[in-house]
Amino acid sequence: MALKGVRRANKNPPILSHEFVIQNHADIVSCVAMVFVLGLMFQATAPLASVFIAVQHNATDPEMLTTPDTPMTYTYGSKDTAAIFFYCLISIVMHAIIQEYILDKVNRKLHLSKTKHSKFNESGQLLIFTAVSAAWGLNILVKDNIIHDISSLWGGYPEGHAQMSFMLKFFFLIQMSYWLHCYPELYFQKTKREEMPGKIQHASLYLIFCAAAYVLNFTHVALVLLTLRFVEEGLHHVCRLLYFAEKTQAAHTGFRVWNVVFVSCRLISIIISILTFHYGLGSAENQVLDAASGNFNTPFIRLNALVAVCLVQAWMMWNFIYFHLRQMRERQAEQMALRKKLAERKTRKGRRDDSKRSSEEDFSELPEVDQQTRRRK
Repeated sequence: MALKGVRRANKNPPILSHEFVIQNHADIVSCVAMVFVLGLMFQATAPLASVFIAVQHNATDPEMLTTPDTPMTYTYGSKDTAAIFFYCLISIVMHAIIQEYILDKVNRKLHLSKTKHSKFNESGQLLIFTAVSAAWGLNILVKDNIIHDISSLWGGYPEGHAQMSFMLKFFFLIQMSYWLHCYPELYFQKTKREEMPGKIQHASLYLIFCAAAYVLNFTHVALVLLTLRFVEEGLHHVCRLLYFAEKTQAAHTGFRVWNVVFVSCRLISIIISILTFHYGLGSAENQVLDAASGNFNTPFIRLNALVAVCLVQAWMMWNFIYFHLRQMRERQAEQMALRKKLAERKTRKGRRDDSKRSSEEDFSELPEVDQQTRRRK
């Protein structure tokens, strides 16, 4: 069955036209990805194809591979760009599958408006990705013993951080691939021009943060910060989906919980960043830049990393506070309008009562003959 990024029109568009590419982009991209997969089946092309599919830059000592319990460790290198490109293609295909076989079916049942339809799709896609990423991040934190000892965020730098486990390296490759695929999705999903800046900003922040942590060997602290962010963001998208599904009471309760979780995650992220960059790495003996050994623990880099993380957290908090202040003003304006409308109704009712009362008084003041005459009329 063919994969469809969007619902096909009754009339087939011209081949290689914009509409044709948009309607069939998942099929086109999946065919390109299959070329690399098929390349693994032939001896002549297997080495090249494996660069795009398999995790490269193995750093494990060959002499240690004699024992079966020896964990494989990896570093980063230029070949990672090929893997990022391949998994970016996979992200596009997965995006289309989720859209076609999950979100579109739910949308047909809910009968959402065009505006809510777009926001529902966005939250649905991000909920699945953030939920998987949060669970994956927690699993790595437990397996790599990072969650049990906070000093592991800076201890053993750079040797213990430059060599990553398979799952940790693959996690960051997938993160960079996913946020990179958000740019072509703007074209494939026919995103409105006014919605583009927000989506580009959101994807760019994640991509820059993941790439910088990956290159500078700050993957441990970045993994903790990303996991916190994914837990909080996943909860936010759950609440949004409940709101779009008109589960108002559950959505309001969820948003109240999310408010607490959001603020807590921002504070925890700032505390962890200060502990890691200011106290942990700041007390290390070797603070000389050495790209060959993967040591980027210098005062300049640490300061910029700490300032960047704190600025992002402060920016998110500012948006959070501004959003709630705007909602408060809107609620106050609605209440004022409602009070004004009620006051106008009372005024109109009072005028009608006064006019009715005055007419009754005028009627009672008439002579009895005139009263009987008016009753007959």
